[in-house]
Amino acid sequence: MPQDADHHQAQPTLDQAARQIRSYGLTADPQAVLVAVRLMATGARLGQATEVHFGRFGLSTGRYRLLADLEDCGGEKSPSQLAAGLGVSRATVTGLVDGLEREGLVARRSSREDGRATVVVLTARGAQRLRDMAPEHFRRLESMVGGLTEAELGTFLELLDRITRGIGALVEE
Repeated sequence: MPQDADHHQAQPTLDQAARQIRSYGLTADPQAVLVAVRLMATGARLGQATEVHFGRFGLSTGRYRLLADLEDCGGEKSPSQLAAGLGVSRATVTGLVDGLEREGLVARRSSREDGRATVVVLTARGAQRLRDMAPEHFRRLESMVGGLTEAELGTFLELLDRITRGIGALVEE
């Protein structure tokens, strides 16, 4: 498992967080601030690594997520359902679908329930792309967290859920 040897050196420390908080005359918890800062940095690094990972399969993270979402729901969704499920705008979904459609991985068609509405459908080629990439994709995901025990994985999932619920603090007015 190759790892970035100097990634720990670039990480902020508890002492640095405490000094910065004091320099602003604040009373924030340095450990809480450090966890949040490191989580944001890890998220950025993970986002970059994810793009490289999916690039191996001729996809972007967004395109993969859209294909996987379609597969998970039986192969068909409206653009607005895709946008809601992926947490992106309709315009973003339109761009993703346009690219995937050019590659023959998805198709647009009229909805069976409402002929005026359009749905996005996972094509056989799209489903095959997901099947072809699955062994390597899941092996790499498992390897990424392979240093954690089963108990740690469970705890990590619980912690991620709690942190995810707190993300709104960054964007609320």
